[in-house]
Amino acid sequence: MSVLTVVLALFAALSNAAASVLQRRAAAQDEDRAGAAHAVLRSLPRLARDRYWVGGAALLALTTVLQAAALAVGSLAVVQPLMATELLFTLMVGSMVFHRRPDSRTWLAFVALAVGLALFLGAAAPSTGHGTATPGRWGWAGLALFVVVASLASVGSLVRGAPRAALFGSASAVGFGGTAALLKEVTGRFPQGVGALLTQWPLYATAVVGVVSFLLLQSALRAGTLAASQPALTLGDALTSVALGSALFGEQIALGVRVLPELIGMALIGLGSVGLARAPSVHGAWDTTPAARDGPRSGLGNREHRGP
Repeated sequence: MSVLTVVLALFAALSNAAASVLQRRAAAQDEDRAGAAHAVLRSLPRLARDRYWVGGAALLALTTVLQAAALAVGSLAVVQPLMATELLFTLMVGSMVFHRRPDSRTWLAFVALAVGLALFLGAAAPSTGHGTATPGRWGWAGLALFVVVASLASVGSLVRGAPRAALFGSASAVGFGGTAALLKEVTGRFPQGVGALLTQWPLYATAVVGVVSFLLLQSALRAGTLAASQPALTLGDALTSVALGSALFGEQIALGVRVLPELIGMALIGLGSVGLARAPSVHGAWDTTPAARDGPRSGLGNREHRGP
């Protein structure tokens, strides 16, 4: 694991966390919190005039550039799990944007999730693998991704509040994991030249899957708080990427004596999830209250007690 890979991945995580917070700040002002796909599409013209949303979109673009650079020098199963630090960055950036510091239990829960994932993936030590996917495997991988994303989004449309945000967040996470794998495929084909890339499918598939994942992200942000959607977004992306790294690029996971720390990491992830579910700030909707400088005309003054 090179230092350059780690630095690029961490900057991508910071950029992605800031994007999530800013776009959640914009989505929280929307009166329609249902998060349905048609509602998201209807709201895009309004959101495009919101400085928070535009800033978040710009940071998402920057995240893609940093992520592509990291994937060009490192493996998929290393880069994406490193972006689990987005959890902590989200708390820090969110605290500044929303002027509401999360309580200590929420901090501990997020730290447990991040540390558990880091311990699991650190013990697993994914190998570098190939620059491009094994021939013939993208078809099966694409079908599996479609089924998982469609299933999560379908179930998410049947519920409301935090479960809806978590399900749409999970669907978005799987989609972004697929986008990262496609981006890895594109960077692996760089030596073929720009002309060859423009005539091959991975570049265009990356754009399509990325847009779909982006729309699912908007649904997650509109459906509930960051506390409900962010763990699913971050952890789901990392785990999907590890699976795709192994299935497509031959990035092997270490077993044997490393199974014990891997199990400990999984236990920490479980404990963190339970702690987050019971944390007071989750129910307090800490990211739905506007900054004090926005004034009472923002229309959010009584949303703090309403919840998603």
